[in-house]
Amino acid sequence: MFEQAFKNIDDVLWKEAGCTTELDYTEQTSWLLFLKYLEGLDQDRAAEAKLEGREYKPILEDKFRWDNWAAPKGPDGKLDHHKALTGDDLRDFVDKKLFPYLQSFKGKSDRRTIEYKIGEIFGELKNKIQSGYNLREIINQVDQLRFRSQNEKHELSALYEEKIRNMGNAGRNGGEYYTPRPLIRAMIKVVDPQIGETIYDGACGSAGFLCEAFDYIRERNPKRTTKQDKTLQEDTFFGKEKKSLAYVMAIMNLILHGIEAPNIIHTNTLAENLEDIQDRDRYDIILANPPFGGKERAEVQQNFPIRTGETAYLFLQHFIKIMKAGGRGAVVIKNTFLSNSDNASKALRKELLETCNLHTILDCPSGTFLGAGVKTVVLFFEKGTKTRKIWYYQLDPGRNMGKNTPLNDGDLEEFVKLQSKASNSDKSWVVKVGDLNQESFDLTVRNPAASSDATLRHPTEILKEIERLDAEAQELVSSLRRLL
Repeated sequence: MFEQAFKNIDDVLWKEAGCTTELDYTEQTSWLLFLKYLEGLDQDRAAEAKLEGREYKPILEDKFRWDNWAAPKGPDGKLDHHKALTGDDLRDFVDKKLFPYLQSFKGKSDRRTIEYKIGEIFGELKNKIQSGYNLREIINQVDQLRFRSQNEKHELSALYEEKIRNMGNAGRNGGEYYTPRPLIRAMIKVVDPQIGETIYDGACGSAGFLCEAFDYIRERNPKRTTKQDKTLQEDTFFGKEKKSLAYVMAIMNLILHGIEAPNIIHTNTLAENLEDIQDRDRYDIILANPPFGGKERAEVQQNFPIRTGETAYLFLQHFIKIMKAGGRGAVVIKNTFLSNSDNASKALRKELLETCNLHTILDCPSGTFLGAGVKTVVLFFEKGTKTRKIWYYQLDPGRNMGKNTPLNDGDLEEFVKLQSKASNSDKSWVVKVGDLNQESFDLTVRNPAASSDATLRHPTEILKEIERLDAEAQELVSSLRRLL
């Protein structure tokens, strides 16, 4: 039922003039799902209050509750078409009354409440569904969905993840929205977060790292106490996100995974001065895939001791600074960071090696991030001790990575297994920091087991890669034509 409802919603949005991309589809589905979720949350809270013999005040005023404006029901439990708004009346109510009302919550509530999240979310969004008749069709589909049981939430969260993945793969900046979940899960297994530790992503996108870390901890702690559950809900997962759409998706994604009022802040993380970070601001674990290739303004660069316009390098400085002593991190970054010869790159590599134990570098194959078109590595490090040696692992799934052959959990099993003991193999090796060039601190991936010939690709392999990329480009062009 859930999958069909999502497909039906996309079919209606495809007809809507105000929605032209996968990003629009996800954004507009998100705010409607969120309001439907609030209705279920209110009902659960009211039932709990009744059992405890106390009064309960609903989150929203009556006329703005889902069951009153979006889906009023008759005695038979079906939609009351006499009360249900549609057409211009529905669109005007949403644009002129509902959204302004929801936006007003931000100034009235504490940051850690669901009410504050309501205000922030609707302060960043607008209704792009211009036809009130299309809006009515979509609302009717959303109203079929239920968020009450854990099974329902799990199925909905899986479908929502699928929407985010499709959105991420739809354009050249896909990596901003979607980090492959098998890669995230492998990173989390290595870092191994525990209940009581704080986990942070300062460029959280759609909160994939935080969601997967939440699932990881819960699965390994099935007999949690009420106190531990409260800790996971309120004091474990923290994120920041600059872009409005990604911020909304992060909130929705975490809610669907089971975190009621996510600690996600809508802000430009890099606008914070590193010198202002105090011990109370620091976190035990950093998990992130910061945006790369961006160029920050000069005034933002002033916040960092190593000044550079490269966004990812600024984020890496931020992560090192905001991590607690003894903390652990896993961060995705372009592989060019390992070898770039500019002063900022050399200084940052030196800083990382001297303030942290960079114990592992995972070299990812081309195509790991669909649509991103860059090679990446994952840096695993612990803060507080100098790096003495680095264990490298060169991930090779044995196939070209693409839309139909994405990364899977099996591809990373060997990496996780060997990493725990830093074992050598034909794909892994150790480099001593003392053997590095002490001026450049070049960390380039050089597998000693590979012959010089092995690094050259055969012409037929290159031609197959070109054909695959051409086919994907044609498919993207065809998709765009269908939208226009």
